[in-house]
Amino acid sequence: MPEGNEKSDRFVNNFPSGPTPPIVSVVGYSGSGKTTFIVKLVPELTRRGIRVGTIKHDVHGFQMDKPGKDSWRHKQSGAVMTVISSPVQIGMVRDVDHDHGLDELLPLFTGMDLVVTEGYKRGDKPKLEIFRSDMQAEPLCTGDENLLALITDANVDAGVPCFTTSDARRVAEFLIQHFNLTATDNPQHEKANS
Repeated sequence: MPEGNEKSDRFVNNFPSGPTPPIVSVVGYSGSGKTTFIVKLVPELTRRGIRVGTIKHDVHGFQMDKPGKDSWRHKQSGAVMTVISSPVQIGMVRDVDHDHGLDELLPLFTGMDLVVTEGYKRGDKPKLEIFRSDMQAEPLCTGDENLLALITDANVDAGVPCFTTSDARRVAEFLIQHFNLTATDNPQHEKANS
């Protein structure tokens, strides 16, 4: 294994250990509404006491910090990793030597009940596909054994449960049942809903 990978693995492996949560990937063609659906689904899950972590896969790279801000300036000065910390959040930007797979990222999500990803359409994790018939002739995951459900407003038989794009509540209940999730004590959840 190249030295860079050892450093990267050591970084991820230094996070607290514990049981890793199940993952479900929300996939679909570009512009199909993946983000829109995820931001409806996450509140439905958290309302039921499920602690959710999310991962957005971006194969093109990204700029998380705003140019000119102190943490951006730290990173631009040559830091390999920059962390910004406040009493309620921690944010991190770190250089890596490869596109991390979901199994490599899971240690970052210790303490979560479920990880919802946007992307990883070629991955081997359970998937929910957002399918819009006005954009494509057929679903992306036709025949994919990891497809759990199709989220669509079209009349499609994919051999899996189908939900509409306005069914985030029902999809949350489906995922809770599928992964046998139970609500956890979540002080942040209680504070947000009081």
